[in-house]
Amino acid sequence: FSLLINPQLLKMLATTAARRLFLNAYSRNLFSSQLCRSVHQSIPSRSDIQMNEVPLSVGKLKEETNLSTRFNRTAEVIVSKIFPAGFGWQSASVVADKMSMEADTLGFALTTGFGDALGVFVGHTAYFAAKKRLSDSNINMVQQAQVGFLLSSAAMCSGTVWQPIVNVLQGIDLSFNAVFMGTWFGCGTAFYAGLRAGRTFLSSLEYIEEPTYKNSKDDASLSVAIGGATGFFVGTDAAYLPDQNFLLSIVGIADETPALLGSTIAGTSTALGFATTQSFFNVAYPAGKCWVD
Repeated sequence: FSLLINPQLLKMLATTAARRLFLNAYSRNLFSSQLCRSVHQSIPSRSDIQMNEVPLSVGKLKEETNLSTRFNRTAEVIVSKIFPAGFGWQSASVVADKMSMEADTLGFALTTGFGDALGVFVGHTAYFAAKKRLSDSNINMVQQAQVGFLLSSAAMCSGTVWQPIVNVLQGIDLSFNAVFMGTWFGCGTAFYAGLRAGRTFLSSLEYIEEPTYKNSKDDASLSVAIGGATGFFVGTDAAYLPDQNFLLSIVGIADETPALLGSTIAGTSTALGFATTQSFFNVAYPAGKCWVD
């Protein structure tokens, strides 16, 4: 019994027990740290998710939203202005014909230009009045009337020069494609000039922005799209080089076509031309750089 309580023996036993406890604790701690490292490597941290996954998904969503917004606004412009412009021009040409105006006279050009402008103004204001009543009560109709007047003044310019440009280009026996492109360029330029002049003379109105470098770029790209609408409108002339007219079967207007149907086809041609051109812009332009943004 005296051996069992020997101090040296007790000290040795205590030392051995302490070593075992230390080794066990160390082993458990080592396993725990390895497990933590394994879990950390296999499961991404919250910061990893925030830095890697969220920005990518948000960026993709933003890009898709921007593109869909562009096409929605393009459709809105077509319905409210581009189709009415073609419809108005063709309807005015019927009126001019009944008034015995020849297609090569100033009276015919001014009458059709006015019909184009009237279509834009009435279409724009009527569309936004209906939208205000049906879905968005915050629409400011004074603002829309002023914007409609600005756009219709530019449409007056492009609509007035359309027939004279076509007459000149067809008169020198150019191919259909040459007349198509020449009209696109000429009417697009006229629309741009009218838009810039309108900003200059109408900037005293509350909602008309004066000419700036920024809106000059927006006006230019819009004018190119308008030029596309006027170029496709050339396709309504079923008499000029029908074998070259690639739009004849789609928007050709023959002499025997009823007036109302002819105006509808004319509006369809301008809508098709604008949609084709603007769709390219919607896809090609970076976010925030296109006039429709």
